[in-house]
Amino acid sequence: MILSFLDWAIIIGFFTIALLIGVLSARKAGQSADEFFLSGKNMPWWLLGVSMVATTFSTDTPNLVTDIVRQDGISGNWVWWAFLLTGMLTVFVYARLWRKSGLTTDLAFYELRYGGEGAMILRVFRAFYLGVAFNILAMSGVALAAIKIGEVMLGWNAWQTIGITSLITVIFSFLGGLRGVVLTDFLLFFVSMIGAVGAAIVAVDVADVGGLSGLLAHENVSDKLAFVPDFNDPALFLSIFLIPIVVQWWSSWYPGAEPGGGGYIAQRMLAAKNEKNAVAATLFFNVAHYALRPWPWIIVALASLVMFPDLDSLATAFPGVSEDKLGHDLGYPAMLTFLPSGLMGIVIASLAAAYMSTVSTHLNWGSSYFVYDVYKRLINPQATQKEQVMVGRISTVVMMILAVLFALVLTNAKQLFDIILMFGAGTGLIFILRWFWWRINIWSEISAMVFSGVFAILAKFTPMLSFMNEDYHFPFSVLCTTIVWIIATFTTPPEKEEVLINFVKKIKPGGPGWSAYKQYAGDQKSKAWQVPYGILAMIGGCMLVYGMLFFVGSVLYQQFQMSIVYIISVFIGIFVIVKAWPKLQL
Repeated sequence: MILSFLDWAIIIGFFTIALLIGVLSARKAGQSADEFFLSGKNMPWWLLGVSMVATTFSTDTPNLVTDIVRQDGISGNWVWWAFLLTGMLTVFVYARLWRKSGLTTDLAFYELRYGGEGAMILRVFRAFYLGVAFNILAMSGVALAAIKIGEVMLGWNAWQTIGITSLITVIFSFLGGLRGVVLTDFLLFFVSMIGAVGAAIVAVDVADVGGLSGLLAHENVSDKLAFVPDFNDPALFLSIFLIPIVVQWWSSWYPGAEPGGGGYIAQRMLAAKNEKNAVAATLFFNVAHYALRPWPWIIVALASLVMFPDLDSLATAFPGVSEDKLGHDLGYPAMLTFLPSGLMGIVIASLAAAYMSTVSTHLNWGSSYFVYDVYKRLINPQATQKEQVMVGRISTVVMMILAVLFALVLTNAKQLFDIILMFGAGTGLIFILRWFWWRINIWSEISAMVFSGVFAILAKFTPMLSFMNEDYHFPFSVLCTTIVWIIATFTTPPEKEEVLINFVKKIKPGGPGWSAYKQYAGDQKSKAWQVPYGILAMIGGCMLVYGMLFFVGSVLYQQFQMSIVYIISVFIGIFVIVKAWPKLQL
């Protein structure tokens, strides 16, 4: 397709502003490692919250949602909607703890919570495991989506798309550090939301089915609209609703939805001014991420079922798309080809914004692991601030190259989502409990990480579980991994007393899991244990966000009686949070 002068002006203008922010941020970002990776630990909640939202809206997110909706219907989104429970637990329990820790990265937690060389080795290994391996997987998924968008909308080959977008992104990340990322995210958020809403409006019009009500009544769409899968189809109900909502949210590690916080979400919390700002930023992120953004993507996905009902129709409409990149996730960029001049430029700019925001965050986060947890901790403990920044910038470039190369062998976003989930299956419960149970030790984490990884490889690439339906692989892996790490916990020595005492003095976790160490937490007599109130607020937060999510859906469906039920859920959630908030003692 041919872009107009207006489209190109919008796109080039956007890239120019983004690069300008990176250049203007470069001087301050280069002053120290804390400035480059944590923005001096002085960021307000609203900037951090918007940055979290912008980061999790990557180019592969609408493609992933489209893939899910086209195959499993709207209810298939529970595979990621379930992570709201993790998010709200982070908001009301773990955000405060992370900011209180004062760490430079979440991996530094290992040497705060555990002792000896084993803690250092685990910290370094996880830096490569998460900061390099998993980080590159995540970025390659984003790059894959960019490739598909370039093929469909611009007629570019993979190298053209990935070369231009990655070059601009890596220059921006190289210069501006986290401050540049966060400031640009503020712009990217609004551009991406305008683009997503505009695309949804046009998609309904293009489908030519009598507006939104006609679209929802179309024969290709009508069986995809349920918020929850049909109970009469046990296999579908189990795989796309019950397992995510009962098991997946607490048991699996996934970027941006780590049980107990972690990754780039923890990086944002550690960059906050104080505990209150960390909590407020994470709360804003969860509300916006789960309640505000999904419906524009869903509407486009439903419209794509009218225009391109199957893969054959997509292949016919876009013969230039390589066979190995043909999948249902192509439905989203396919619908964008109908956009008019001007809006086309905004939408392409919004997708570029999504790409830049996510990849720049992953680059900065991953390089922070390499600098703080590998280079400074193991290779050059006496490294100057300037040296640390330079190593961070070099590792940024290297990770970008590796992510691009891996993207070229991937097929679709859902494929990558499933791989990452399986690799983290069963480890999540440790990330939740290690703050509040003294008996968790380093061997708990090592055994869970190793077993879940090995099991994922065997399940994915060997016939080991051929006797079992694939839907059961994830819960089976969680069960086996949990049994392994519990056995490892009770058959290995606990952490040394001085390590546990230092942890209690610094974090003051409280609760029955640390009852034997409460005398080291200072004057806590007047303070109730906050976790029960945090869990209560978490429940209220879930009622608030799910209520908002389904309220919007019910209004779109014109089911106004149900919309009243959902709005009542919203107000109950707000009431619960307001009642629990004073008890959290922030």
